[in-house]
Amino acid sequence: MNRAVTLGLLLATALALVFRCPDLGNRPMHNDEAVNAIKFRSLWEQGAYKYDPDEHHGPTLLYLTQAWAKLSRGPDFARYSEARLRFLTVLFGVGLILLLPLVVDGLGRRATICAALLTAISPGMVFYSRYYIHEMLLVFFTFLAIIAGWRYTRSRKIGWALLCGAAIGLMQATKETFVLPLAAMAAALILNQLWTRWMDARSAGVQLAIKPRHAAAALGVWLVVAFLLFSSFFTNAAGPLDAIRTYLPWLHRAAGASPHIHPWHFYLSRLAFFHTQGGPIWSEGLILGLALVGGLAAFARKLPPDSNAGFIRFLAFYTLILTVIYSAIAYKTPWCLLGFWHGMILLAGVGAVAIIQWLPQRGLKLAATLLLLAGAGQLAGQAWSASFKYCADPRNPYVYAQTSSNFLELVTQLDALAAVKSPGRQTVVKVMSPGSDFWPLPWYLRQFDHVGWWGEMPADPFAPVMIVSTKFNASLETKKTHVMVGLFKLRPDAFLELYVELDLWRAYLESRPKPPEPVP
Repeated sequence: MNRAVTLGLLLATALALVFRCPDLGNRPMHNDEAVNAIKFRSLWEQGAYKYDPDEHHGPTLLYLTQAWAKLSRGPDFARYSEARLRFLTVLFGVGLILLLPLVVDGLGRRATICAALLTAISPGMVFYSRYYIHEMLLVFFTFLAIIAGWRYTRSRKIGWALLCGAAIGLMQATKETFVLPLAAMAAALILNQLWTRWMDARSAGVQLAIKPRHAAAALGVWLVVAFLLFSSFFTNAAGPLDAIRTYLPWLHRAAGASPHIHPWHFYLSRLAFFHTQGGPIWSEGLILGLALVGGLAAFARKLPPDSNAGFIRFLAFYTLILTVIYSAIAYKTPWCLLGFWHGMILLAGVGAVAIIQWLPQRGLKLAATLLLLAGAGQLAGQAWSASFKYCADPRNPYVYAQTSSNFLELVTQLDALAAVKSPGRQTVVKVMSPGSDFWPLPWYLRQFDHVGWWGEMPADPFAPVMIVSTKFNASLETKKTHVMVGLFKLRPDAFLELYVELDLWRAYLESRPKPPEPVP
């Protein structure tokens, strides 16, 4: 790796940190983030974790959060912040750039730099790096598996085979959908070999001569890593079997038993062009276009001389197959696009270099470079807007089932009530809402010691503080013992009413700073 590549990757890493690190707590916790955080609580406070095959995905996010918390001397859970949790996924988002030196001989030097810069500023990559969910970890471990496999084909050293097995084990322990990129990898390898044999025998393909004992060792490492994590390090004997049973409920959802059912073009339309009334126009079309060019260049044998056609063709097959798989599955949430989107970003780096290489004159090359830089500037501007200005706004294509910013006013009001008088954080709070329409409240009420949760109206709903879904039409102020002090938007289709005991509310009003006397 020469000096230019090193400097380019350092610049991309710095850019990635600039876009990902500031103000990590600026967006309310999403439902999924809050669920992950509460599950981490039992691991952090009690050292207990048990894999749930019906919900919540695999254990790597929680165990890595625990490791990061210990290394950084994390506080007690009540004083944990959104920023501290989200910084873990920031590290994995930046880690995608730090892995790129291992594929310089596959992508080519300039393409590697371009791919690194696009990874740093892609709005989707930036936005979901700042999300405390499993997806960025899955993308990282998937890329690590691809890299380890590539390095093994170059060296035939068992260490790379073992790393590939470990990466696949971590993929499985991260999210059940690991089978999708794994299937795409296998299909891409086969198609790439067939293409090399039948269509392009002159170019170097990805050689699949794997020593049986190396393959067996890699499989063994995969199974050991997955077993350790799913068994909660030998404390949950049912965990490894649950890792197989989990596909029954997830296949049921994928077939349509879910509110997250969307048409095949759901992902691509958000990436190519997204606009809602009153919002800005969003597009990562530059990356889509460059990825198409990069993939075609691999098959047309018009690649930069320092790249490997077999590796880039594998990436093209892999990305196309994974895109088709995710588009075909009816169950869709926008962060799932990250897997195939990362493949497109790598191909886009190749495409950017190929375009400049194909142009015959220096003036045209300069003009194309300036146009690409302008496009990169547009992506960077969108990344900043998506993560800061529109971070909780449904006009942002990456915002999905997001907690409303108005919800934080409820949290502020609860904190103010707790500060009024004794018992403060010992105040009894009752939350009444159907299904899971109260998330992410458990995260925001983590400092309260006496909180009860009901999926329907209980026989005795009254408490000093009550948070009630509007779906219940509760009208709890009719007994004149409580007053409804606010209506708060949880999500676009969910609203919560806040009821407070009259004595507590009077004490709160009296504790507020009095306005200054008017000057005569």
